[in-house]
Amino acid sequence: MACILQGAYVSSHRQFNDKDGSTPRPCSSVVVRSVVTTLETMKTITPCVPPLRSLKERKELISEGKFGRFGGKFVPETLVTCLSQLEAEFKKALHDELFQEELATALREFVGRETPLYNAERLSEYYKSKNSGEGPEIYLKREDLNHCGSHKMNNALAQAMIANRIGKRDVITATGAGQHGLATSAACAKLGLECTVFMAAKDMDRQYSNVQFMKLLGAQVEAVNGSFKDAASDAFRCWVENLEKSYLLTGSAVGPHPCPTMVREFQSVIGKETKKQALKKWGGKPDVLIACVGTGSNALGLFHEFIKDEDVRLIGVEAGGLGLKSGKHSSTLTNGEVGVYHGAMSYLLQDEYGQIIEPHSIAAGMEYPGVSPELSFLKESGRAQFCSATDQEALNALTVVKFSAYERLCKLEGIIPSLEAAHALAILDKVVPTLCNGHKVVVNCCGRGDKDAPIVLDRTI
Repeated sequence: MACILQGAYVSSHRQFNDKDGSTPRPCSSVVVRSVVTTLETMKTITPCVPPLRSLKERKELISEGKFGRFGGKFVPETLVTCLSQLEAEFKKALHDELFQEELATALREFVGRETPLYNAERLSEYYKSKNSGEGPEIYLKREDLNHCGSHKMNNALAQAMIANRIGKRDVITATGAGQHGLATSAACAKLGLECTVFMAAKDMDRQYSNVQFMKLLGAQVEAVNGSFKDAASDAFRCWVENLEKSYLLTGSAVGPHPCPTMVREFQSVIGKETKKQALKKWGGKPDVLIACVGTGSNALGLFHEFIKDEDVRLIGVEAGGLGLKSGKHSSTLTNGEVGVYHGAMSYLLQDEYGQIIEPHSIAAGMEYPGVSPELSFLKESGRAQFCSATDQEALNALTVVKFSAYERLCKLEGIIPSLEAAHALAILDKVVPTLCNGHKVVVNCCGRGDKDAPIVLDRTI
């Protein structure tokens, strides 16, 4: 599978058995391009291992930058030093009391944390009324109330502070729905940094308001043909061309180490707050956590603090698009296979020849053919479960009920969610009937729906 990575086409070694049962063989080749001229041969993928249910077994398989067989640094040698330097600065920042104090202050006074753990009473009653008065209490983690309207600001601000700390004045990033691009633009404006955002042209059209806000904040927005994966590739390439002065600010929990770990670490404030708030509200932990999964930043942000709590059920909801059988979806964990893409090993959407399958979702922030290495590990180890919700399930397919999944939150709770968050809300129809009175469900409302108004109104009016 040829994929663009930081200035080069990189071969992903996906394996399969020959018809005669002989040793698996890699498919595809390495094509040299641009600033990178050579690549080391990729490691082959080991056969799928049985799910590892034991917490002890899971711990033993997690090492720095690796989650079982997932993660790693599948990059040209010229980038290893840069990534190692970034990792060193990241570790220094984590253990620097002054940095942590400055970040905590900025999260409180600039971002608006902590965000509420909101008791969605009318939404809970709606489901109980459909199930003879039986059902859980539903809570929303209100990441939509962050400055710029999503969870993306948690990581964007922290990484912009690291860039400023190490003297990298030119920040480069890629965005899908525009929420990460908007958050990065605002963080750079606050710190006086230059900001360049790469974004797919089709996403610029459907997320027009975010593009205008990014420009208003002083960012330069570069249009890219294709989808978010292509925007991410161009951002990598731009970074490679100016390694000394530029900083690649990743907003998704994908890519080579330490990028996924950094994003997860700075997003884990979501789960830490949720655990503290749950203890204060009802004296315990949630029974079920639900979050949408594009690449995994908001899901890991909610899940990570609870991974060791085996009694807390973790559910990730991917974009089912037009349906899994249609081939037009973004359900990587539900329907993908293991391979290497954009510098790390994870589950991917790929065909029998290892070529990337173009993802699809009504939610721009969920269109990516790969996923977090850590979420890939949580799936394989059995710690988390993953399912999908189609475009229609997230928006307007539920004709047998009074409101669609999206409208339900608007009309029952007065909250307008993003289309990404609507996927997590849609799965409540299947999860809630399996739960009893007294159970507590937390759904991560990862973003607000201003950006999606034209799409939603076009589909619902």
